[in-house]
Amino acid sequence: MLSIPIPAGLQTVLLLCMSNIFMTFAWYGHLRKLASAPWYAAALISWGIALFEYLLQVPGNRIGFTQAGFSVGQLKIIQEVITLSVFVPFAVFFLHQPLRLDYLWAGLCMVGAVYFIFRGG
Repeated sequence: MLSIPIPAGLQTVLLLCMSNIFMTFAWYGHLRKLASAPWYAAALISWGIALFEYLLQVPGNRIGFTQAGFSVGQLKIIQEVITLSVFVPFAVFFLHQPLRLDYLWAGLCMVGAVYFIFRGG
């Protein structure tokens, strides 16, 4: 069987992407699906979803730090870029929020953050 190793940096990004999808649903999914439920029911369900987020996020950050050589600052910026990349489609398609130009400006600010944290200076 042919085995293709996945580079540690890509493993990090993939795990953080998957974890962020879970976390976005944990933080915001209840606004649509549990709007009429008591807040504590939404909180318990959100905590249950967040458990899966942590099961992906913790190894993603460990692999990124120990194997891929990312700094803590770089891991944080990667996570923030992923957060915005997951949140915008979630807000538009799941929560039926309008696509706003502010998302573009926020994304451009994130490009600047990526530049400064990865420039090695």
